[in-house]
Amino acid sequence: MIKKTCLVTGANSGIGKEIALGLAMLGEHVILVCRNEEKGKAALEDIKAKSGSETIDLLIADLSSQSEIRSLSKTMHDRYSALHVLINNAGLVLTEKTASVDGIEMTLATNHLGPFLLTSLLLDLLKAGAPSRIINVSSAIQKWATVDLNDLQFTHRKYKFMKAYAQSKLLMNIVTFELARRLEGTRITVNCLHPGAVKTHLGSGSAHNPVLKIIDKLIKVFFITPKAGAITPIYLATAAEVEDVTGKYFMKCKPVASSPISYDHDIAKKVWEISEKFVNK
Repeated sequence: MIKKTCLVTGANSGIGKEIALGLAMLGEHVILVCRNEEKGKAALEDIKAKSGSETIDLLIADLSSQSEIRSLSKTMHDRYSALHVLINNAGLVLTEKTASVDGIEMTLATNHLGPFLLTSLLLDLLKAGAPSRIINVSSAIQKWATVDLNDLQFTHRKYKFMKAYAQSKLLMNIVTFELARRLEGTRITVNCLHPGAVKTHLGSGSAHNPVLKIIDKLIKVFFITPKAGAITPIYLATAAEVEDVTGKYFMKCKPVASSPISYDHDIAKKVWEISEKFVNK
């Protein structure tokens, strides 16, 4: 077995950390991408201790910042000759509308444009590592999302944080399927997944008032563990039976139907063009 080089974003906690740990325990070379250096270092040491692996690296980048994503890409090209697995896991939920350093609504910037830009910048490394896999961690909430291509930043619509989050995950699915079409014949597969309703800190930090905090705790009583949520992404990253499967949306390691709009080729092309303008590609 050839050791695969696997990059996992949002790897300091929750699903991302469990994905990284699972891949490390399988003997893969894992690259953790974390926003916070202190938390990233703690995760690195914990994963090394639990996996017994020393082939784990840590890179620091805030994926809401396009300049930091470009810097991350440069570091990747300087240090690695190929990439076999890219897992776009980092994401956030914010109850208040916030702008990124680039002046873009933060949920859109982090959950959609971040992985969109990072993936495009690492495609040559993925081609060098082919057969390789791109795995986007989406959410079942995408099925309830609506997309206004003229107002992705909620400039004219009233900002509602779950609508912004749902939209970002629907955009992720749309781009997943479009990229899969664009990469036909390259031996790079592109799939997305719903990890399950996972008990993580996603959204907890933005639950500022007492009512939201109580709801956050009550809901998460019924959620699955991050370890259980990592099963499908690890499966998509490593299973031989999905090596040639591309352009699919998975739940519980099985392909399922995504939102109907995510299969619309015309919408996908428009989303792609708008996304390129946002990231100056």
